[in-house]
Amino acid sequence: MASSSSLSLSFPSSSLSQTWEHDVFPSFHGKDVRKAFLSHILKEFGRKAINFFVDNEIKRGEFIGPELKRAIKGSKIALVLLSKNYASSSWCLDELAEIMKQESGQTVITIFYEVDPTDVKKQKGDFGKVFKKTCKGKDKEKIKTWRKALEDVATIAGYHSSNWVDEAAMIENIAAEISNKLNHLTPLRDFDCLIGMEAHMKRMEQYLRLDLDEVRMIGIWGPPGIGKTTIARFLFNQVSSRFQNSALIEDIKGSYPKPCFDEYNAKLQLQYKMLSRMINQKDIMIPHLGVAQERLRNRNVFLVLDDVDRLAQLEALANNVQWFGPRSRIIITTEDRSLLNAHGINHIYKVGFPSNDEALQMFCMYAFGQKSPKDGFYELAREITYLVGELPLGLRVIGSHFRGLSKEQWSMEISRLRTNLDGDIESILKFSFDALCDEDKDLFLHIACFFNNENINKLEEFIGQRFKDLSQRLYVLVEKSLISIERFLEYVSIKMHNLLAQLGKEIVRKESREPGQRRFLFDNKDICEVVSGYTTNTGSVVGIDSDSWLNITEKAFEGMPNLQFLRVVVYNFDHPNIISSSGPLTFISSKLRLIEWWYFPMTSLRFINNLEFLVELKMRYSKLEKLWDGIKLLRNLKCMDLANSENLKELPNLSMATSLEELNLEGCSSLVELPSSVGNLTNLQKLSLEGCSRLVSLPQLPDSPMVLDAENCESLEKLDCSFYNPCIHLNFANCFKLNQEARDLLIQTSTARLVVLPGCSRLVSLPQLPDSLMVLNAENCESLEKLDCSFSNPGTWLNFSYCFKLNKEARDLLIQTSSVNVVVLPCKEVPACFTYRGYGNSVTVKLNQKPLPTSIKFKAC
Repeated sequence: MASSSSLSLSFPSSSLSQTWEHDVFPSFHGKDVRKAFLSHILKEFGRKAINFFVDNEIKRGEFIGPELKRAIKGSKIALVLLSKNYASSSWCLDELAEIMKQESGQTVITIFYEVDPTDVKKQKGDFGKVFKKTCKGKDKEKIKTWRKALEDVATIAGYHSSNWVDEAAMIENIAAEISNKLNHLTPLRDFDCLIGMEAHMKRMEQYLRLDLDEVRMIGIWGPPGIGKTTIARFLFNQVSSRFQNSALIEDIKGSYPKPCFDEYNAKLQLQYKMLSRMINQKDIMIPHLGVAQERLRNRNVFLVLDDVDRLAQLEALANNVQWFGPRSRIIITTEDRSLLNAHGINHIYKVGFPSNDEALQMFCMYAFGQKSPKDGFYELAREITYLVGELPLGLRVIGSHFRGLSKEQWSMEISRLRTNLDGDIESILKFSFDALCDEDKDLFLHIACFFNNENINKLEEFIGQRFKDLSQRLYVLVEKSLISIERFLEYVSIKMHNLLAQLGKEIVRKESREPGQRRFLFDNKDICEVVSGYTTNTGSVVGIDSDSWLNITEKAFEGMPNLQFLRVVVYNFDHPNIISSSGPLTFISSKLRLIEWWYFPMTSLRFINNLEFLVELKMRYSKLEKLWDGIKLLRNLKCMDLANSENLKELPNLSMATSLEELNLEGCSSLVELPSSVGNLTNLQKLSLEGCSRLVSLPQLPDSPMVLDAENCESLEKLDCSFYNPCIHLNFANCFKLNQEARDLLIQTSTARLVVLPGCSRLVSLPQLPDSLMVLNAENCESLEKLDCSFSNPGTWLNFSYCFKLNKEARDLLIQTSSVNVVVLPCKEVPACFTYRGYGNSVTVKLNQKPLPTSIKFKAC
């Protein structure tokens, strides 16, 4: 076990016991930066609610006093702003020496403002001259301390003002990074009530061994409800800030499909989710499963994979230790020890049940908000703990139920507990469900049976009409510990523990022995019985959720006037959906809000008359040739997903779908044109046309911010539209027939941040590009010769791979443009100017002692 306190996971050395006075301690030379650069940074800190130390009241003297030392130690982050005259102040140098001690485990962030890091490290150049002047008359130990502090701080990768054309963008970046780091450094208040966590962390130390350079995968194993996810979250909160990159991926089992024919794509989606969080980039492209290894093999990362239940998930996210850089730690929580063994994971922590005393404390934290019972409640609390058992999830749910009740109410509820509980988890959890009002019970069952892990905004759209005060009812379920609200960036979802979801489904099963008389159908056997015509009384059915092929009669849905939610998502295509009659299906429900049916076997949806309340229509891989005739009222429709419906020849008039935000036609290879009514979709945010290989032209598009993906539209020739709308992403890769007029229109009139044009073989020149552009991918534009443009946006990425006809003027322009972040140029052989060469996949490079010009920092071939 690591003995160093800096590696310990125990509470005394953790950030939970540290009292921080400030978020940031800025160290700077006032005359260089206070009135301009620093003032803008501090203003941005104020906007982001970042609390920083202000030294206006401290009198500066020969030595820094105890007040300043206390401020340094009491700040979570030290921001060292190194400028030309920083070393002219012995005060600044003493501050730096104190900061670099890092006695309280602060994070240090550096800014090299108009000064070279090499000059700081070696005390050379103008910076060195100023430093030597300050050292005159100082004792050797003091000078040695200063030199060591400067050497150490200069090795920290920081911000270089010479790399930024736009100082405002640099300041915004700095403030954003500090804000993100503070979020990691701030202990979650959710953990304040955790019992037994210190003991878990002490046991985890021997598995983690953060002092070792090896890459380790560690399993956390135990039964459902025991607290595996809580331990993993706490661990992530404690140590993730020590690593270069980190990510916590929760509920992998719930978000990963069952064994499916397109498992490779499912793995790609998992890897996308992991990498986008790991490197904080939402629009990252994952064309193959080797991307994670390429991006992370030289990075030390902390990755938590929660609730893994299949080996394929580990193959997609952490196939082996070679994927990650030295000192990386991968944490996997699971109920299946054999899965860990199969993946070669030898470090496995088995989570045990809490002791009797710990169980009592857990219950009390949720019932009283403290670790011990209130006066007069000890015997009652002890009896409830005994009745409930030692499973943490049960203690949490029952404790939340008793919170705020009087002693008389406790006595009454305990009487009910004594008669209703037989000790199993279902009885324990149902006790809290039974105490809900009817409306809250109904909401609980909707979430358990159909909407677990659903986006909270979509939940509002689907069931907001049924539950007028939905927010308040969700709050009640949160307060009762029956659901939680999970947040990642702007995505907010409803999360219900698997055991609670199982409870909800069991309650619905017991509504009737006849499946057709239940509100929700989720068991494939029951669904098959109902839709195959064996059950006639189906008027109670509100939702159907199937992941299996179905043998359906034409009257399968005829007796379901209350049907609102229909989901048939088939991952295993061994058996297609079968309609046992040549006649059309009959839908009488006018309440449909969701239709999601993969591999739908019929050629149209003419039989559905009323779609006024429909929110989502998802018919991937369908046999549809058209949807319906005429115009339908679709005022609530937000998403239409017809991806890979290869027989789809036309779309209906969508002029009444005024709320539509996403239209996915990816892989609709028979589609020749889009209806002009697409231009009326003023709320459209995403239009996916990838692989619409027969699409010849695009109509006028709405003036709404959107992502437009037209990759592999091989027949696309012209654009009967402009792009003055604020598109943020335009992808026309491999649109080989796109004419020059269309390309000029695309580039010159757009305000896109990302334009993808690879494989456009007719493209000869690029006109002036929009100032908003951040990424341009022109790979394989084999006819491209010249660039009639400039690049002014700092941080732009440009890819001209395999554009071998690019002339010298264009190449010189790209190399000499200082604002460009990354440029990829074609090359058939290694130019003579490259000094360092080698065979294989690596080459050793001796770093240049002289600073490179600001226009380019590194060249590789």
